[in-house]
Amino acid sequence: MTKVAVLVGSLRKESYTKKIAAALMQLFPEDVETEFVEIGDLPLYNQDYDDQNEVPEAYRTFREKMKQMDAVLFATPEYNRSVPSVLKNAIDVGSRPYGESVYDGKPAAVVSVSPGAISGFGANHHLRQSLVFLNMPTLQQPEAYIGNVINLLGENGEVTNESTLEFFQLIVNSFVELIHKYQ
Repeated sequence: MTKVAVLVGSLRKESYTKKIAAALMQLFPEDVETEFVEIGDLPLYNQDYDDQNEVPEAYRTFREKMKQMDAVLFATPEYNRSVPSVLKNAIDVGSRPYGESVYDGKPAAVVSVSPGAISGFGANHHLRQSLVFLNMPTLQQPEAYIGNVINLLGENGEVTNESTLEFFQLIVNSFVELIHKYQ
């Protein structure tokens, strides 16, 4: 069974980004298990914790969970033309201590979500810069910029537009192909 961690860069209860991530998760094949991995409880990264062997329990839990994963789907909104701090913090916590990154070599996909027309372009590309350093082979095509998200969600917060779901399936299928190349 292939395990895919889903990291969502929005903590808001009714997060559009989390709703889009949930819609994507439903489209993975049966032999791929997807799981939201909590990042909102991670204290801000401080190297002193690792250097002084005083690692917070939340770091340990997160790092162990991520070590069990085969790939990562990053779903991010855009805050001030970049990645939300909670998501960047999860990247920093998982990539340390130096040489022990939980991300190394794991395939990744980036989906950016926005109520606006720019579709989280800035966040998508800033996140990709970090993934290069983390040595994560990242899905290049199709690019996943989900703009005007409010128009894609029904009353219950579900994606119902058939052409959108077809595009989401293409994203998932392409990501699964990438994952299989690295297993």
